[in-house]
Amino acid sequence: MTNFLTAFFLFTGAALMFLAALGLLRMPDLLTRMHATSKAGALGSGLMVFAVAAAYSEPGITARAVAVMVFIIMTAPVAAHAIARAGYVVGIDKWEGTIKDDFEDEFKEHNSE
Repeated sequence: MTNFLTAFFLFTGAALMFLAALGLLRMPDLLTRMHATSKAGALGSGLMVFAVAAAYSEPGITARAVAVMVFIIMTAPVAAHAIARAGYVVGIDKWEGTIKDDFEDEFKEHNSE
């Protein structure tokens, strides 16, 4: 049963990491690329680390795996937000299909320089 769970979590994590890579290639602009890669990448890598913890079932490895999962899940969205915000401030081109831009007025003086 442990081997089945390990294989399931490894396959699911790898599939999510593949979707993150596909999102990086297929999305039209920086903001949507950052969204796709941070969400699917963090969850996929977390599932793969969970699979390692399930495979070994030792307290030391499980504790380290939990620490890694918490670190990834807490830092990946923050890093993606910081990169996307920096890209927005320097004036990257947005996708022409963007309907709503809540930050347009806030960063207007940065983009006009």
